[in-house]
Amino acid sequence: MTLATQIASHLLDIKAVYLQPENPFTWASGIQSPIYTDNRITLSYPDTRTLIEDGFVTKIKEEFPDVEVVAGTATAGIPHGAIIADRMNLPFAYIRSKPKDHGAGNQVEGRIVKGQKMVVIEDLISTGGSVLDAVAAAEREGAEVLGVVAIFTYELPKATKNFSDAGVKLVTLSNYSELIKVAKVQGYINADGLQLLKKFKENQETWQD
Repeated sequence: MTLATQIASHLLDIKAVYLQPENPFTWASGIQSPIYTDNRITLSYPDTRTLIEDGFVTKIKEEFPDVEVVAGTATAGIPHGAIIADRMNLPFAYIRSKPKDHGAGNQVEGRIVKGQKMVVIEDLISTGGSVLDAVAAAEREGAEVLGVVAIFTYELPKATKNFSDAGVKLVTLSNYSELIKVAKVQGYINADGLQLLKKFKENQETWQD
């Protein structure tokens, strides 16, 4: 069983992911979606948490062997990033969604040396906008961002375009395609639900038509 399959199975088992193709959720963006994900829940399950952190460390060593500092996005990427940095004996920093409005006005917390090679940790990729903003903030502080590593991606075409346009490499531990396959095999959805979930991946605006 691949890492992507294992993580997808865990996310379904602990209800970090909900699938409701016949009764969709409304995301903050207003998008009607058959899936809702809360990867913060993974922190409450030691077996799942260990699987994820081991996966992060392995992927970073494989994809970004020159990494010198790990940064987590606020807030969901912070705990994972801190654990990974500890496991890899690397410095850790975190990146706020916007600069503080008091004190030194920092957006990146921690000490970044100019030119330091950084990997940014995120829990979930939808369009990629927020994590790419974090990457830009880290680069303004002088970091050389090698890429982003996340637990899960919805594989939305907009995210693919955004990462490509920004020239940022994205690596994820699992993904939407793998998750819906696992969900069908394990009986979380039926054949009709699977088709609706596949349509959502192809086009988020017309999947219900």
